Amino acid sequence: MTSRVLRIRTPEGVVFSQTLAGPVIRFSAWFVDLMVISGAMGVLGAVISIFGLISRDFMVAVYTLLYFVLSIGYGFACEWRWRGQTIGKRLFRLRVVDAEGLKLQFHQVVIRNLLRFVDSLPYFYAVGGAACWISPKFQRLGDLAANTIVVRIPQITEPDVEQLTAGIYNSLSQYPQLVARLRQKISPSEASLALQALLRRDDFDPKERLTLFAALGQHFRAKVPFPPEATDGITEEQYLRNIVGLLYSTKQKAPDTWV
Repeated sequence: MTSRVLRIRTPEGVVFSQTLAGPVIRFSAWFVDLMVISGAMGVLGAVISIFGLISRDFMVAVYTLLYFVLSIGYGFACEWRWRGQTIGKRLFRLRVVDAEGLKLQFHQVVIRNLLRFVDSLPYFYAVGGAACWISPKFQRLGDLAANTIVVRIPQITEPDVEQLTAGIYNSLSQYPQLVARLRQKISPSEASLALQALLRRDDFDPKERLTLFAALGQHFRAKVPFPPEATDGITEEQYLRNIVGLLYSTKQKAPDTWV
């Protein structure tokens, strides 16, 4: 099945494109997570086996309960701590995000993970897999209930960024606290869009170029406002270069590894 692209338009008029993760790659990521959970259960099983001396039924009950807690807890803890990723998703460069392009919320992580056992029925995620194949956005039942999707994280190379920002004074870098807040609030897809706009700026005619950078500038200014002395006197395109320079600085983690 070919990949599908979801396009989301923000109130500022900026359009973000998200490449949806299909059922096959999602199953591959889930299989890796299953191996991680199975390994952890193997260790716990050796400890739990001591209960077999008391009662085999009690041992089975404890093992079943721990498997349920670990399966739910693993997905919940990883996706909340790593902003929509588990070990399997990180390996295959996937991420869970809100279906409307908003920040992933705590309750969404809870809902999609609680419904994993429904999606996994009757075995090997048969229900969830069927839902993914049918859904236009490749959503399993947990995604539909939580209003989430799973997207593929684009690979971005650093040399292009260095070429864009080389020799340019970045007036925003004087405010490290605001820079840290910026990196916290900007998603990898937003950073990628800004970078691609700069890389392809010569492909637009002058009017389209001004309109595009004005919309992008307004979007990023609303995310984290910098003091007027840092932004006065620079064009929207230069402002966006400064933003990209901060997000993709080689002294910090690249956006595709944000967790």
